[in-house]
This record gives sequence, structure tokens and C-alpha cells, in this order.
Amino acid sequence: MGLGLFIILIAVGAILTFASDWELEAVDLDLVGLILMAVGIIGTAVYTSVLRRRRMVVPPVAPTVTEDDRRDLL
Repeated sequence: MGLGLFIILIAVGAILTFASDWELEAVDLDLVGLILMAVGIIGTAVYTSVLRRRRMVVPPVAPTVTEDDRRDLL
């Protein structure tokens, strides 16, 4: 599941909540839309926090020079 899926969930939830006027007896589409938007927002926040942790840049460490390395250069 990528970031695109969570954005799609937010968009579908907003469409169901704000742009549709469908009526179903057993299902409240406004509530379903709100739930989809909440899941999309939470998923986006979790995904970006995991992605930030995964892409942490570690500064390069300078190589240590020992006496053996200096003798090889001569």
C-alpha cells in the first residue's frame, strides 16, 4: 500500500461525504465517507513517518588511517 492508495481513500471519502446525494437504507454514506477520509489521513501520516525513518541519511565516516596503511604508501 503506497501513498497513492491513501490519497485515493481521502478523495473517495470526500466524494461520498460531500458530493453524493445517494440514499441507501442500511448504509449511511456520509459516515462511510468520513471513515474513509480518517483512514486515509491516518495512513498518510503513518506512511510518511515510516518513509522519513527509512530515508534517514547517515553522514559518511572518515576512514581511519593506521600505521600499516602509511607503510604501504611508501
